[in-house]
Amino acid sequence: MNYVRVVLAAVGAFIAYFSLGWLLFTRSLMRTEFAKYSGIYRSQEDMKGVMAIGMLGMFLSMLSLAALYGMLHRGGSGIVDGTRFGVLIGVYAFGSFVLHNHVNLRIGAKLTVLQAIAYFVEWTIVGIVIGLIYRSPAR
Repeated sequence: MNYVRVVLAAVGAFIAYFSLGWLLFTRSLMRTEFAKYSGIYRSQEDMKGVMAIGMLGMFLSMLSLAALYGMLHRGGSGIVDGTRFGVLIGVYAFGSFVLHNHVNLRIGAKLTVLQAIAYFVEWTIVGIVIGLIYRSPAR
């Protein structure tokens, strides 16, 4: 495992995650759906007070994912391996976050489906970014 590539991949994944999150969660139909559950989710204004904690948590998560990728990487194609990795993370997020939240929070099926799609796309692209940045150097 190459630690410099792990950190670079984590930084790239962090940027991709928040860029996609902004696009998928704040500029789309999901914003309207989240607003229906104001008793459960913080408003955008309230999030500003705790955003730094969330960003730190996501960066630590990206470091963890990039390290896992580095431990599993066998020198194949960055885009193919990254896509596989991202899809697996997307499936994990679907089961451990989206469906789990549907059970624990009083949210509707529409928001659950929109989250499932958004998180799957987001994590797949994050995996691709990790794979492209971490990939083995050209020989």
